[in-house]
Amino acid sequence: MRIVYTILGTFNSGGMERVLANKANYLSTRGYDVSIVTTDQKNRKSFFELDSSIKLYDLGINYTDDLHKGILTRGISYLNKQKKHKKNLKDLLFRIKPEIAISMFDNDANFITDIDDGSKKVLEIHFSRFKRLQYGRKGIWNIIDSYRNKADLKTVGKFDHFIVLTEEDKGYWGDLPNIQVIPNANSFESETSSPLLNKSVIAIGRFDYQKGFDDLIKSWSIVQKSRPDWKLNIYGHGPLERELKNLITSLNLTDSVQLHAPTKDIKSVYLNHSILAMTSRYEGLPMVLLEGQVCGLPMVSYACKCGPKDIITNGKNGFLVDEGNKEDFAEKLMILMSDEAQRINMGKESFANSKNFSEHKVMEQWIKLFKSL
Repeated sequence: MRIVYTILGTFNSGGMERVLANKANYLSTRGYDVSIVTTDQKNRKSFFELDSSIKLYDLGINYTDDLHKGILTRGISYLNKQKKHKKNLKDLLFRIKPEIAISMFDNDANFITDIDDGSKKVLEIHFSRFKRLQYGRKGIWNIIDSYRNKADLKTVGKFDHFIVLTEEDKGYWGDLPNIQVIPNANSFESETSSPLLNKSVIAIGRFDYQKGFDDLIKSWSIVQKSRPDWKLNIYGHGPLERELKNLITSLNLTDSVQLHAPTKDIKSVYLNHSILAMTSRYEGLPMVLLEGQVCGLPMVSYACKCGPKDIITNGKNGFLVDEGNKEDFAEKLMILMSDEAQRINMGKESFANSKNFSEHKVMEQWIKLFKSL
């Protein structure tokens, strides 16, 4: 069976790119003919390793070149690039002739169903129903985000199948006949768990508004006063790196908070920490929580839309904190820092719960879907 995935690029170290790489590798090693079509790759290497049998195509649209432009110029450019994108993607799909084409809800989502190449069209979303409204943008951008949020409902209805990551998010989309929940799978497995003895907390994600690291750092300023012997390590990169460094400096946290570049050996990093922290403002099904529990870490997370409530049972394998409550977030971190026995028990629960998201279990759901289409 020939399967095509469409995405902006595979060069980022984000959760969606990791999930795509794992799924594509799994399918290709089981005899599926897998292609990945990008728009903004620019000859950059995929961050996550891809099987040599996977075919890679870049359409050279380069939407991200316009991010710095004014709204009018950017709007005109977007329309022109959409026209070029549709033509190039149509030509490629007719050449590849896939049985199934899967959009990652990127710039092709609003037109790929119009391409009559014979393939079944599947849409998968890695954020929540309210992703666009949670950007936090103001003015004209808020109006645009609100319009696009409403348009999303019409878009998803055109696909043969629409995949969301959580039962929570499924409920937000309403009674759609084509909707199904298939969660993300674990990125990796681990035979061992962290001993949870190092006085270190880990957070991972892109340095942008979504991940809310500004809230985490402000919470840490509370923690640091009571537990100056603990360290916070944040792994990632992104547009807000300078702002986060300035915040760390202004709060006198340079000795206890460090920003690190992404690493491909992330499992070893998890295993050297004792608590996982996540302050995202919105998610789909956060890979960082799945990965953390594979390594047996107790977790403290904002109960944002969507995902944390599907992974964390409050008080069992971690703590859920109301979004924006920095004081409570700090308190929950300090509880785990102070109580080694509770930390270890929660870590054991995390490790046990990770089995519910094994790659085999999740990919069997995808394969069943493909066969049904």
